[in-house]
Amino acid sequence: MPDLVQAVGRALRMQPGGGKVASLVVPILLGPGETADNMLTSRAYGGLAKLLEALRAHDARIVETLAEQQAPSRYKPVSEDGSGKSGNGSEGVSAPAKALLKFSTPRDPAALAAFINLRVLNPEHEHWRRGVEAAAIYAHAHGDLRVPFTFRVPAAEDAEKAGWPASLANFPLGQWTADARRFYNRGDMDEERVVQLEKLGMVWSHFDVAWEEGLAAARGWAAEHGHLLAPVDAAFQGAQVGIWLKNARVAARKGMEIEQRRAEGLLVESSAGAMTRKRREQLEDIDPSWCPSWPVTWQRCFHLVRQHLDAGQALPTVVGETVRQGEDLGRWVTSVRHGWGQLTPVQQWMCAQILGIEPATEGEKPKARTSQADKWSMHFNAAAQFSARERHLTVPRKHVETITIGGDGQAQQDVALTLGMWIDNQRRRGAALAPERVEQLSKVGMRWA
Repeated sequence: MPDLVQAVGRALRMQPGGGKVASLVVPILLGPGETADNMLTSRAYGGLAKLLEALRAHDARIVETLAEQQAPSRYKPVSEDGSGKSGNGSEGVSAPAKALLKFSTPRDPAALAAFINLRVLNPEHEHWRRGVEAAAIYAHAHGDLRVPFTFRVPAAEDAEKAGWPASLANFPLGQWTADARRFYNRGDMDEERVVQLEKLGMVWSHFDVAWEEGLAAARGWAAEHGHLLAPVDAAFQGAQVGIWLKNARVAARKGMEIEQRRAEGLLVESSAGAMTRKRREQLEDIDPSWCPSWPVTWQRCFHLVRQHLDAGQALPTVVGETVRQGEDLGRWVTSVRHGWGQLTPVQQWMCAQILGIEPATEGEKPKARTSQADKWSMHFNAAAQFSARERHLTVPRKHVETITIGGDGQAQQDVALTLGMWIDNQRRRGAALAPERVEQLSKVGMRWA
C-alpha cells in the first residue's frame, strides 16, 4: 500500500496547466463469496480507502463531497460475475464522484457515500461496518429495519442463495440492532451512527416496533375486508388484529379525552396509555370510522349494509337472508328500525340519509315482553280488586279477573287474568315467597292455610 500512497504524491506533484491527467488504477481482488457490493466489509477495498485518505490529506473538500447522500437510484446489486445491471444508477452520482472515481462496474451512490463515511472519513470498527452493511441489505429486502432479535444472516452455504454476501454469514443482525437500540436509549451512541441508522429506517423503540407491526397487520386486514372494524377474534397472517385494535381504541379515546380537557383548561394528571394524534391519524388514513363513539359491531354492520347497497342490492330486511363477514344484515336492519329511539341523533341521520332506513311503526314493533315482576304485580292488582269488591280473597280456582292496564299517556287495555289459579299457587309457594310479597297479600285478605 505505500506504493499507492506514493503514487498519489507523484500525481499531485504534476505541473498545473500541463494538459496531463493522472490516473491511478486500484486493483480490487475480491475474496471467495464476495461481490462488488461488499464495500463496507471486504478487505479488498482497503487499498482504495487508504488512497482516498491520502487524497483527503491534500484536498479534504473533494473527498468529503463523495460522502454526501446521493439521490436514490435504480441500482441493482452486482452479481458474482460482475454483470450488474444498474439501470440509471449512474445518474445519482454527483459530478465530483464521476470525476474522481470510476469503477469497472456500477456502484450504488448510497453505498459509495457509506463507504466514504465509514472507511475513509470516520473509520469504524469492522463489527459496526458489518452491521451497517447487513442492516442495509435487510432494509432493502424487507422495506424496514424491524429486525427480530433472533435473526441471523444465513450460514455461508445458504447466504448467497438468500441474497446475502458470504462475508456476512451468521452475522447476528437481530442482536446487533437490539444493541444499537439500547446504546441509543442510554445516550451512548455517536450522532454519526444515529444518522447512519436512521437513513436505513431504524426504529429506536420496542414500542414503536410493536406499533408498526400492528399497524401493518391492521392495514393488511383492512385491505382484505374493506374496513378496519375488525371483531375481537380477527387475525391477519398470525397477528391478532382484533385485540390490537380493541386496545388501540381504548388508547385513542383516552388521548381524545386528554386533548379535550386541555382545550377546556382542565388539569391532566397523566397521559400514560394515551394515543398520540399522529398515530390516530395513521389509523384514520386506513379507515376514518375505525374508532366510533358507539359499539364497533354496530358500525361494522352499518358499513357492510352500505357496501351491500353500493353493489346495487336492495336493503336487507329479512332475518337470516343476507350474511356478510359473519354478520346478519337483515337482523341488524330490523334491530335498527325497532330500536330507533335508542340511537343517537348521528346514528339516526346515518341510517336515514345514507342507508334509507326508516323507523318501524307501532304496528310493526313486536309486543314488549312482560317481566315476571310485572306479571306478579298485575295478578296482585287483580287480587286487590277482587278483595275490595268481594270483601274476601277466597277465589274459586277457575275464576278469571279482568283488570285495566295502561294510562299516564299510554293506551289502556283490558287484561283477563286467571286469578284463582294464581292465588292457589301463591298459597302453596308461601314459604318461598319474599317477605314483602307475603305482607302485601296478607293485607288484602290472603288466607295461607
